[in-house]
Amino acid sequence: MTETTRRDRPRADTEREIRQQARRLLVEQGREAVTLRAIARELGITAPALYRYYDSREDLLRRVIDDICGDLGAELTADLTRIDEHDAVGGVLAVCRGFRRWALNHPQEFTLVFASPADSATCEFDASTGTMMRPAKDQFGRIFLNMAGKLLATHKLLVPDEEQVPEELRVDLAAFRSHLLAQIEQEGIALPEESLNLSVVYTMLQFWVRLYGQVALEVFGRFPFAVSNAEPLFETMLTELFDDIGLANAS
Repeated sequence: MTETTRRDRPRADTEREIRQQARRLLVEQGREAVTLRAIARELGITAPALYRYYDSREDLLRRVIDDICGDLGAELTADLTRIDEHDAVGGVLAVCRGFRRWALNHPQEFTLVFASPADSATCEFDASTGTMMRPAKDQFGRIFLNMAGKLLATHKLLVPDEEQVPEELRVDLAAFRSHLLAQIEQEGIALPEESLNLSVVYTMLQFWVRLYGQVALEVFGRFPFAVSNAEPLFETMLTELFDDIGLANAS
């Protein structure tokens, strides 16, 4: 297809085609292969022509990340349709298991979205906090927080006393707590502020660190020795995580 022909098509169609080619290169060859020159070559156009649609490679990668997060969100949403809407524990378990399954099936996309440095290509700058944030359309984060909010609204968690929360983390945890409350409120979940104190936020952080660490080790094959089937290890970790917060038998 020539550049002239592309100009006659709706802009959104061409933008989508560019992102599809970028994602194909990502899946087949990795992030470093996703260059404007390579995409232009695949599409049969010149690299400068791509600047009519995306400001830079970083801009294009951010939009590809949005697409990836949207696909992950759709997959997790489909998983949740098989869970009773009142089963908050079952919902969180479904999201955790779905995240692992997706990561193992899409290692390059997982790497780009969840295992890349916090640079301008994978994050956006939040001027209000002075920090780099993951994409605004991070559907996984939205779904995970939605289920976490439902869990907090319906169950009392077993968490450490606030004085046990490391002093060095409290400023960061307090800032994240405000973000969580705002996100959960946007989801229409009524959650008293005391249900999300620093101890709960600290516990959520520890939960995510263990979940992400297990999945990343499995995706990248970084266990200290060969593990032929990591699923029992993952399921044991989930059982321990829910046992730690007093919900082992709540589902």
